[in-house]
Formats: sequence, C-alpha cells, structure tokens
Amino acid sequence: MPKIIQLSPHVANLIAAGEVVERPASVVKELLENAVDAGASQVTVEIRDGGMTFLRVTDNGCGMSSEDARTAFLRHATSKLRQAEDLSAIATMGFRGEALAAIASVSRIDLMTKTPGSLSGTSLHLEAGSITEESEAGCPDGTTIIVRDLFYNTPARMKFMKSDTVEGGKVAAAVQLQALAHPEVSFRFLRDGKQVLSTPGTGDLEAAVYCVYGRDCARMVKVESRWENYTLTGYVTKPTDSRPSRALQTFFVNDRPVKSRLLIAALEEAYRNQIMSGKFPACVLHLKVPANTVDVNVHPAKTEVKFLSEKAVFDCVHYGVLGALNKTVDRPQVQFKTPPAPTPVQPPKAAPQKQETFFRTMTAAEYKTFSSAMQDAPQPKKEAAIATVAAIEQTRSLPLREHVVIPAPMPNPIPVAQPPKSETVPEPPAAEPEQVAMPMPQDIPWRLVGELYRSYVLVEQGEEAFLIDKHAAHERILFDKLKQKQEAISSQVLLTPVPCRLSPDAAAELLANRELLQELGFELDQFGDNTVLLRQIPMDLSPEDAADAAEALAADLLSGRREDRNSVRDEVLHTVACKAAIKAGWHTDEKELLALVRQVMENDELKYCPHGRPICISLSKKQLEKQFKRS
Repeated sequence: MPKIIQLSPHVANLIAAGEVVERPASVVKELLENAVDAGASQVTVEIRDGGMTFLRVTDNGCGMSSEDARTAFLRHATSKLRQAEDLSAIATMGFRGEALAAIASVSRIDLMTKTPGSLSGTSLHLEAGSITEESEAGCPDGTTIIVRDLFYNTPARMKFMKSDTVEGGKVAAAVQLQALAHPEVSFRFLRDGKQVLSTPGTGDLEAAVYCVYGRDCARMVKVESRWENYTLTGYVTKPTDSRPSRALQTFFVNDRPVKSRLLIAALEEAYRNQIMSGKFPACVLHLKVPANTVDVNVHPAKTEVKFLSEKAVFDCVHYGVLGALNKTVDRPQVQFKTPPAPTPVQPPKAAPQKQETFFRTMTAAEYKTFSSAMQDAPQPKKEAAIATVAAIEQTRSLPLREHVVIPAPMPNPIPVAQPPKSETVPEPPAAEPEQVAMPMPQDIPWRLVGELYRSYVLVEQGEEAFLIDKHAAHERILFDKLKQKQEAISSQVLLTPVPCRLSPDAAAELLANRELLQELGFELDQFGDNTVLLRQIPMDLSPEDAADAAEALAADLLSGRREDRNSVRDEVLHTVACKAAIKAGWHTDEKELLALVRQVMENDELKYCPHGRPICISLSKKQLEKQFKRS
C-alpha cells in the first residue's frame, strides 16, 4: 500500500473547487451570497465571454479590513460561524468558508474592499490562490471582486465548459435566482456590455417577479398562508397556464434557493385533477421555517435541505397553494336567468303602428303571403294574418331545440310491407345523416371493437383482446418516421413567428444548438431577454404546440447528454413526435383509428413509445373468464 501523505493546501483547494465551483454560474452564486450576507442593498454583476475570461461582482455592503481581506481567501475562513452550536441554526447564505479559497485556486482574482468610515480601502491580486500583490486603494464602500481566466490552470475542467452562450445563460439564471430570493436587494446584470436585468430592490416580491418573468407574472396567483410555525408566500401559475416542464419551479427556504422533491410533490399535489397530464405548474415560493428545523449543510453547494418535520412542510405548501387556487376565479362568471313564460298571442284590434318590424324579420315567402292577405282579405282576416306573423316572430325568440342524434339502423332490419305503387305516401321529413359503422377490411385477422375513454383502442383477435394506447402508438410511429430521415426534416415557415419565453439557461441552450435544430426543422432567433422567436417549425408540428415543444426541447437538452450529436437529435425527435401525435382524450375518426391499429398489429417492433411506455397490452379470454369466475 502506498505511503499516506497529507495533501498540500493548493491540491486541497483544487478538490474543494471541484465541489463548489463547477462553472462561472457557480462563482456568481457564491459571490452574490457573500454580498447579501454583507448587508448590500445594491449588487452589480458583469460578465464577458460567458464569464470565463471576465466576471465582476460589485456590492455596497460592509466591506472588509485589510486583515480580513487576506484571511478571507484561506480555507475554512468565515465570519458566520463561531462554534459548533451555530450549525444547528444557520441564518446566513454562505457559511462554509470554502468559496473564496476554491475560486481563487482556479483563477486570477482582483479584490478591492473598503469599510464605511475608512479613509482608504485594500486592493489584492491573487494567482492560483496565492496573494501576489497587496496595496491601499481608493474605492467606494463595499467590495468589488474581479475573476479572470477561470480554470486557466486546470485544463481538465476547462474542456467540460460549454459555449459562451450556454455559460452566459447559466450565469443569468443564477442572478435571476438571487433576485427572486432577495427582493429587498437591487440587482443589475450586464452581459457583454448590455444590461439584461435590473430589479428595484424595494422588497416587493411581485416587482422582482415582474422583472424576471415580464408580463407572464400578471397571470400568476398570489400565495399567502401560515401553517403552524411555517409561512408560505409567493406566486403560482393557474392550471390553465401550465408549462411543459418543471424548469420554472423555483423554491426558497429561508431565502435560500433549494431543490427539493418534497416541495415539488407538495406543489403538484395542489394541482391534482386540475392540470393536464404532462403539464407542470410554475412557481416562485418562499418558505420560512424556524432555523433549527432545517438542515442546509447536506450538500457542498447548499442547494439541498432536510426538514425536521417533512409532513408539516408538505401540508404548508400543499394547502397554501390549494387555498390560493380555490380563491382564484379562473373562468368568467355565468349568470343564469330564467326566461319569462311566453305570453299568449292576442289578435290585435288594429294593425300596430310600427309594422316595419315585421317586414325586417319575415322571409321573402312570408312577406309575399302576408302582403297578399293584407290587400285582398277583409278586415277580420287581415287581423288574423297580423296575429300569425306575430306568432312566427314569437317562435323565433325561443331557444332552438337541441340536436338529436338518430341511432343507426340494425344490420338486419325487419322487412316492412311496401304500399302499392298507386298509393301516394307522404315523404318523411329529412333527418340527420345516419352514422353507420365503417365496414372492416376483409384482409385482416382481427376486429376493431371500439375505443375506451377516447384513449385506448380495443382490438379482438382470436381469443386475445388488445388495448392500444393511441397516443403512445402514434408517437412511436412518428418518431420512427422522423428518425429514418437522415436529411433535414421537412419544415413549414410561419407567417407569424411564435415567441417563446424561457429561463435564461434554457434559451441559451436552444440558441447554442441552433444548427442542429435547423436540421430538424426549427429556425429560431434571439428575441429580447430570455425569449426566442420561432420562425420555422417541423411540418408535423402545429403552430399552437410550437412554444411548448421548444420549451420541452430546452428541458431535454439541459438534462440530457449533449456531447453525442445523435442523442441530441433523438431527444429533439422525441419532443417533436410527442407534440405532433394525437392526444389521449381527443376524438379520433374511425378511419384514423383503423390505420393506426393496422400499423401496430402488423409491426412487431412497435412495442414502446420513445419514453418507454408500453404501446399495447393483451388480455386473454382465459384471463377474462377468470375475472368473471368462469374458469
């Protein structure tokens, strides 16, 4: 066994950097948390080249003395903990004392800081974690940190960085997250010299949400509730404004951005039976809990938490969101009025003065009859004619009778005796077209029985019954069809481009994969902050589904492997096929069902949809008889 040695401080810092500093967005997160803990009310973030070559964070917080500035870059140096008991009630954002040391070990840093009341500040320059220059400097109160050439001394980490567009998008997402976490702080974000975000810092969460999400926040529902010692505030979308992914679900626990399956489950439970399958609510929710009931020290990046009472947290979020949704009127109010009973028409003694009313509402034939009667008939008949017209007008004001579907005749109707040819039989009134079942082709060994719940097609073959998921089947067929085409997929140019507002990293991901998306039928451009404009979409995709498809694509690309071009193509095709396929619950014509079933029954390869769900399940006659206790 090799001899055990103690790692040098530089190597230990590099290991810590691997846990804390993954990309420029990680650096921004740590520096912004330090600025908030320093009591800053204004913070400015500037980046160039996605943050890889230049990243500056300026705040007006309490600043540091020259001694504290030097100590801040040592490992486990922190101003937020003093003893072990402090770990049980952490109330600050950063506390580990690893961030500055980890960042400095993989970059070149310039620091300028000054405390209020001091005549001058301190300037430091660090290379790979070591202080190479120190001097006094004239600077405003607060702290400015410039990070240059991130990962310049760790090329193994550098090769995992994405394009400047993607990295810049992730930095923008990190700034937005902190702006939503701390609406009392004014945040400004400049990207390559252009300001893309500015929040007022008034403490109003709605104002911060508006700055981040724009007009979309106007349709969100306000949440305010208390549950025991827990408080929940924020905004959630209406069920009708659901999203195709969870990308816009944002949770904060004691103002700290967190990822929690418990909170996601509690949120989505409030939307049960109110939201479409495959859709997800968006939210900005702040949960306040006693500091000693939550553990934030379970992940190096402090993005995961553990709760002392998970049930209380679940109930607080679930019932808080549910109560807000129940108070919101999500459809126009309909007032039902009982129509007055029709008044019996009395023949008038004399013709009404405004007879033009009758002339405007009568048809040509009615007017001809009425005019002839008025000219030739004596006075009593004229009054009767006027009464008849009034009755016609009265019937026109009554509601129309509901449409009645006449059932189709039996296959073998009982013959009815025909009358002699000499007799004249009055023709029956014209009826609605009868809906006769479509005849089945003779060349198939199975029978299409029908459809269940407008989702599953029932097919009989011998002593087997098959249930086919029509959405999954059609999705798989479309996916295979698209995948067989190695050339660019046929597309349609939109007369009216479709805007799609996304999170910053999602928009950046789509723009970074623009060339690949163009091969698959998409053409898009950047359109303002966090918005892409879809100008061209695949032929099989409807314009109404284009924005949802783009957001789902972005979510797939963010979570999937992007190094393999074929896997990216497959993920895009999955989304296009899913959006273009017929949906469960839709009415489907019998010819379409027959064509779909025929492809499934004749192709043994159609077993699963692109997401892994089964297309067809079977039920034998013996299994059915066993359920009915016949075997």
